[in-house]
Amino acid sequence: MVKMTHKSVLSFSSYCSYSSRRGMPFLHSTPLVALFHSQSSNPSRSGDTHRGVSNVEDALKVFDEMLHRRPLPSVVRFNQVLAPLVKLKHYPTVLSLNSQMLLSGIRPDHYTLNITINCYCRLNRMDYALSVLAHFFKLGLQPDVATLTTLIHGFVLLNRVADAARLFRKMVVGGHCQPNTITFNTLIKGFCAIRNNTATIQLLGKMEANGCQPDIITYSTIIDSLGKDTLVDEAKNLFSEMVGRGIAPDLVTYNSLIQGVCNLGQWKEVTRLLYEMASQDIFPNVFTFSILVDAFCKDGMVVQAKNVVQIMIQRGIEPDTITYSSLMDGHCLRGEMDKAKQVFDLMVTKGSMVNVQSCSILINGYCKQKKIDKAYKIFKEMPLRGLVPDTVTYTTLIDGFCKEGRLQEAKNLFSEMQDCGQLPNVQTYSIILDGLCNNQQLFEAIEFLREMERNKLKPNVVTYNIVIEGLCNAGEVQSAKDLFCGLSPKGVQPNVRTYTIMINGLCKGGLLVEAEEMLREMEQKGCSPNGCTYNTIIRGYINNNDTSRATSLIEEMSERGFSRDASTMELIVDLLSKDTVDPVLLAWLKDKV
Repeated sequence: MVKMTHKSVLSFSSYCSYSSRRGMPFLHSTPLVALFHSQSSNPSRSGDTHRGVSNVEDALKVFDEMLHRRPLPSVVRFNQVLAPLVKLKHYPTVLSLNSQMLLSGIRPDHYTLNITINCYCRLNRMDYALSVLAHFFKLGLQPDVATLTTLIHGFVLLNRVADAARLFRKMVVGGHCQPNTITFNTLIKGFCAIRNNTATIQLLGKMEANGCQPDIITYSTIIDSLGKDTLVDEAKNLFSEMVGRGIAPDLVTYNSLIQGVCNLGQWKEVTRLLYEMASQDIFPNVFTFSILVDAFCKDGMVVQAKNVVQIMIQRGIEPDTITYSSLMDGHCLRGEMDKAKQVFDLMVTKGSMVNVQSCSILINGYCKQKKIDKAYKIFKEMPLRGLVPDTVTYTTLIDGFCKEGRLQEAKNLFSEMQDCGQLPNVQTYSIILDGLCNNQQLFEAIEFLREMERNKLKPNVVTYNIVIEGLCNAGEVQSAKDLFCGLSPKGVQPNVRTYTIMINGLCKGGLLVEAEEMLREMEQKGCSPNGCTYNTIIRGYINNNDTSRATSLIEEMSERGFSRDASTMELIVDLLSKDTVDPVLLAWLKDKV
């Protein structure tokens, strides 16, 4: 990560002076813009309010009164009751009221059916949402762009982006119901969620061809996705394109761009963006400041992060759970566990600010510092705070126990998490497998691996590397070979570490011919050996008294730009210190000199 340069500090300092002239207090010790006075009186936008119906009780009362009127009010009036409930996210209630409408003979219109589809999509019931289409045709209605856009959004919510894209293509090809800007934005959001920025940019290019103009949401969504993938130059180019089109960036756009440049540690660019925001009277909010706190902490600049938090408080912006959790993580990364605990305790005093993630951060910090008992204490206190440990929490603590050699406690915790309904993921299993292999419990490790496969949890190459290395270290080279040979049929491609582990196992077993065959095989399969691979097989030949082949491989390794490591050099020095030095080694050294 790029660290802050002296020039960057000077740039921030000049910005702070500029801020002060505009009546903006700042901290000289931190290279960060202070919050503007004009925001202190209104630190956040007011929340959405719903006119008329403001809660579910009012809605039910109004709905019941309408249902008893004679004649019955029009479907439009009923829709006016349902719509606010959708905004309040009472989806099951809306569906229940809709059923009562149907039983009372109230004929739904386009809007009613679209509301129904939206509720099913929000409840992740795409099967029911799609079935509503039949009601359109039964009533002589045609699904409109809002209908199909809602369905596309439903697929996106379930991460079924391919299905969303198929429905989108049908809209384009069908002709009678062309996608609008909202439709494009919905699918763009889906592609961004799966980090398919190529498809996102292509979709952006197709908008105008389909008579749609990209808006601030379009650009902000893509800029955010590019920033998260550290494609900051592309994000900035898109930002410039947006401005060139006369679309003014808002706070969301700037936050996305600031997040991207912070991820790369480009503090000078952060300063420039903050200047630009100030010139347009766009003021940082809690999310902006949280981004900066997190970035400072990840760069090890916790003092600057704390100064940012102080600025927030001075300006009337209350740091939230994310802000404090980032600060706590910063202290954990520096091993400052007492300070991390102080932040945690401050969050506790503020009420319901502590969540599962903040507990997991503190538990991870204690585990990294080998203070497993303190980590376990935080874990046991979670239910007392009304918090349910999740898979990340359990996995973090299990890893801590394994690294401390307390394997039985790790296994107990593994069983407990499943009893509590928290499903172990690939990382959880890999950690347990590593603990078992390190403790020579290979039979149980193989059983865990099979359990993963039975649970439809696909082990990755890291998982297999752990078990293969465990088998090799235990001298079970044939079993390791069998497991290795079964990887490709399972759709798992061995990486350079996999090959290096196998080569090491074969060398230890005296199978040097097979080891070199594997060295050549890995290149044929597009996996180039690295310095560790070469040093491994060279040591294998030296330990098996084949100095001639070892020197040939040293030559090959040097030609590829790799160097002998300390372990290899130690073996060579050991050979030279013997009473009788191998003539091949002497000739090779003489040639080098």
